Amino acid sequence: MSTILTLIGHGIEQLLPQVAAHLAAQGLRAEGPDWLSPDHACDLFIAAPVAEVVRHEAELRALATGSVLDVVCQADGTDAPRRKRLLIADMDSTILVGESLDELAGYAGLHAEIAAITARAMNGELDFREALTLRVGMLKGLPETAIAATLARMQLMPGALAFVATMRAAGAHCALVSGGFEPFTRAVREQVGFDADFSNRLEIVDGALSGQVIPPILDKDAKLQTLERLAAERGLPLAAALAIGDGANDLPMLQAAGLGIAFCAKPAVAAAARVRINSGDLRAALYVQGYRDGEIVAAA
Repeated sequence: MSTILTLIGHGIEQLLPQVAAHLAAQGLRAEGPDWLSPDHACDLFIAAPVAEVVRHEAELRALATGSVLDVVCQADGTDAPRRKRLLIADMDSTILVGESLDELAGYAGLHAEIAAITARAMNGELDFREALTLRVGMLKGLPETAIAATLARMQLMPGALAFVATMRAAGAHCALVSGGFEPFTRAVREQVGFDADFSNRLEIVDGALSGQVIPPILDKDAKLQTLERLAAERGLPLAAALAIGDGANDLPMLQAAGLGIAFCAKPAVAAAARVRINSGDLRAALYVQGYRDGEIVAAA
C-alpha cells in the first residue's frame, strides 16, 4: 500500500529537500512533487502504509518555521474516492470568519461574555445544548433587527466561494450544517451556493428574541445524522463524503466521513481529528482532494 502526502503552504518548494531528507532518515522515500498549485500545494508519493507516514506529520509541520505548513496523509489506491461527492460543512469559524452568535451578542453588549462560553463549548469543555440555551437566554429582548445588522458585518472565510463552487461543479451535493441559526445559514447558503442548509431556530416574539431556541436543537448527534441521511439518500458510502468544521460539535461527523477536516480547529478537536488544516484558506480542502489550480472555479 502507498500513501499520498499532500503539503500546503506558502513557499513550500524550498522546504521539499528538508521534507525528503527527514522522510529518508525514517526509511521513507518520497516520489514527486506533483504540483497542484505552484510553490503552494503538492503531492508526494510514498511506498508505505499511511500508518507509517502519519507518525511523522507533526515533525514535517515543524519544518516550516515561521509559517504554516499543512500536512495530510491519505491512502493511495483504495476504494474511497479522493474527490468527494458529498460535502457537509459547519458554518461559524469555517465558512464564516468568526461566530455569528458572538457577533449578535455584541448588539446586547455581551460579546465578551458569550464569546467565552462559545469558546469553551467549541473545545468540548461545556455541553453544547446547555451552552446554546444559556447564550440565547442571555439575548432575551434583543431586537430582531440585530440579526440583519450582524449578517451585514459577517465575512466569508477565504476560499469559501471557490471551495463550494468547485465541488458543486464536480457533481458534489453541498450542505451547510450548523449549530447556529436559520437566518444566518439561509443567507450563507444563498451567498456561497450550498444546495441546502440545516440549523437551529430562534424564537421571535413581538419583534425581539424571546431567549428561547425552538426545538429540536441541532447538536453534534444531529450533524452526524444529517451526514448519514444525505449520504444514504444519494446512495453514497460515508467514504465518499467530506465533513469540515472547527468545534467539538463537529467531531462526530468529522470522524465518520471519508475525509473529515478539522479547519483551524479548537485544540481538543484538532487533537482528535484525522486531518487538520490550519492555513485559513478553504481552497486547501480542494488540494487535499487532488484538485489543481486550473480546476478550481473562480469566485464570482
